[in-house]
Amino acid sequence: MQRRSFLGSMIAGLAVPALIGRASAQSAPGQPLPIPALMDVGNEAGNRIDAIAGRRSFFEGAETRVLGWSQDYLGPTLRMQRGQGARITASNRLEQGVTAHWHGLHVPGWQDGGPHSVIAPGRHLEQTLEIDQPAGTYWYHSHVHGRTGEQVYNGLAGLLLIEDPEAPEPGLPSDYGIDDIPLIVQDRRFSRAGELRYDDDGMALMQGFRGDRILVNGALSPVARVPAGLVRLRLLNGSNSRVYRFRFEDGRAFHQVATDAGLLPAPLRRSEVQLAPAERAEIIVDFASGQPARLVSVDVPMTMMGRGMMGGGGMMGGMMDGDAGASEGGAAFEVTRFEIDEDLTPKAMTLPTTLAGAPRPNPEEPVRRRSFRLNMMMGMGMMGAMFGGKPELGINGKTYQMDRIDQQLRLGETELWEISADMMAHPFHVHGTSFQVVSRNGRAVSYAESGLKDVVWVDGTAEILIRFDRLARSDAPYMYHCHILEHEDAGMMGQFTVS
Repeated sequence: MQRRSFLGSMIAGLAVPALIGRASAQSAPGQPLPIPALMDVGNEAGNRIDAIAGRRSFFEGAETRVLGWSQDYLGPTLRMQRGQGARITASNRLEQGVTAHWHGLHVPGWQDGGPHSVIAPGRHLEQTLEIDQPAGTYWYHSHVHGRTGEQVYNGLAGLLLIEDPEAPEPGLPSDYGIDDIPLIVQDRRFSRAGELRYDDDGMALMQGFRGDRILVNGALSPVARVPAGLVRLRLLNGSNSRVYRFRFEDGRAFHQVATDAGLLPAPLRRSEVQLAPAERAEIIVDFASGQPARLVSVDVPMTMMGRGMMGGGGMMGGMMDGDAGASEGGAAFEVTRFEIDEDLTPKAMTLPTTLAGAPRPNPEEPVRRRSFRLNMMMGMGMMGAMFGGKPELGINGKTYQMDRIDQQLRLGETELWEISADMMAHPFHVHGTSFQVVSRNGRAVSYAESGLKDVVWVDGTAEILIRFDRLARSDAPYMYHCHILEHEDAGMMGQFTVS
């Protein structure tokens, strides 16, 4: 495929409309929301996911080539139990290498599924993961360096749930697919023939690839049928780069009960929730009124870009917003709709005022401080990239190298990490643990961000309190990186050992 110059790609990006259908094949909105199959993963043999190629009809009368885990697009929801082993085999039936990264799981580096753990075509990897962390909503996806964005975009991702049988019952809806519903939200772009389109060059590399249609669990404009009562929605931003600000079109309130890595101590009443790529949130919505509802979002610009990469919202700032869709506070676009199913009997339950089993933050004082700066346009500089070059991205002035260990950490020690961003905002993810966000731009964070997380939105600076209780060797280190997948693939990633 011939690549355009960086400037040419940026100009071409300005013509992309924001979140409207462009495929000539007839769209099929209003189809029932697909619910991923639930796979309980315990110590027994036979739990297997296969990376396969397939074809999927996102539009009537058109098929597109896709990837998936044991199905044509995305994968089953894996459910694991705290205090038990999860024995699972990841098999590769593709013609390219893949990995199975357990995003958010506290497992050793050699089980984490990062870039050093590639499963070659025709091979498989069997692991028994020891699950010892709070109940929550996690996910899994391929993590091959240089191809993560493309592989996840084409479908190599799925949801992963952890339950804790020893924790007190929090009193939340828990009937999977009925009143406990997963929502994997992704933006995708299609050709006029209905084929998936993906580009990781030029404009897409700078701000991350963005689509113009919204998929939920792999379906366009689906309708979820729910009981007329309390419903738990597990939201995952599975997009490569788009940031969502979810809310209901009719303005109804809901309660957030969990963040990336576990429950909040008490439900938080909200009217909207923002999720950057790879972030998760669990919310409780009351449908007792019997009225249908529409979940929508507005686009969240990468705010530093919006202010202008050359300062003051000048030329570069305006150009970089060209493919951003609706601006902050602008027109909302549909994510999914909800209708009441009279055949589903709602449970007689009320939302508790406190949530039993919520994890406690780490009370320890940090023994050291580390700083990480997320760098854009290293090396050749802005003008070099504009006239045909490809920009380099990195952290602390270094682009990612698989044979270089960037940090060495000690097992069980608590540290304070300061992450800062230049030119634009980024979601920063750390493998192998969960952390607590303690400040953002010098201010304490809100209650909504006080729960355990593994992704932090960095718009300026953010501080996180972090500790590792699993080992990671130099031949299978942990990663830290921007979770805009095109940035990660282009080198905005580092790696570290824990010993």
